[in-house]
Amino acid sequence: MELILWILAVLLVVSGIVSLFRGEVLWGVVLIVVGLLVGPGGVSLFT
Repeated sequence: MELILWILAVLLVVSGIVSLFRGEVLWGVVLIVVGLLVGPGGVSLFT
């Protein structure tokens, strides 16, 4: 389960960074914050 959370967190953060470069600042910031919250190092939503 921890591996799945890491993969999900990385995908969210990467897609957030891509959104920032495309000019979608608000959506990019939201994706990055959610990615940091979902990751096992952050406050996991599944525990």
